[in-house]
Amino acid sequence: MPTQKDTATDSAAEAAQSGPLHPPPIALLDKYKGQEFESIYSTVVTVSGGEAEHGRASGVARSDDGNLNVQLRLPTALGGGGGGTNPEQLFAAAYAACFHGALNLLAAKRKIPVHDANVQMSVVFGRDPVDGLFMLTADVRIHLPDVEKSVAEELVRSTERFCPYEKMARNGITSIVALAS
Repeated sequence: MPTQKDTATDSAAEAAQSGPLHPPPIALLDKYKGQEFESIYSTVVTVSGGEAEHGRASGVARSDDGNLNVQLRLPTALGGGGGGTNPEQLFAAAYAACFHGALNLLAAKRKIPVHDANVQMSVVFGRDPVDGLFMLTADVRIHLPDVEKSVAEELVRSTERFCPYEKMARNGITSIVALAS
């Protein structure tokens, strides 16, 4: 039997498919006062190996709802042929989209117009000098044309504290790695 949350999610999905696009409600900014993590949305993306049996080199990433279906390819800088997207691009897109959305929510609540705002995300895959293996770095550049500099700086700092991707980059993420049975 569907729960109220499932029904609301289904209704939101139907509305998004049939009507004009709208930003999320400002009510998402309301502070949560619970004692435990409360899930609001979840998704599952599965990556398979493809022709080279290697997710990064020839994989396919598919979401459980079918809205994401991406061919993954190893970039030429890593010895691949390119011709598709890669995990760093997907991460950069997700991080930038989340930051942009958080920025716009905070601006809307404060009634600050941020027309033509954009977030440029640079993600670099490289060698970690600590363990000799790999790490990522991220550089976020926010463009807020026509917003006074002091107001823009305050808005960006507030977004840094609010955006879940920025919090993850700064504080880490709860991650459970387990072999599926």
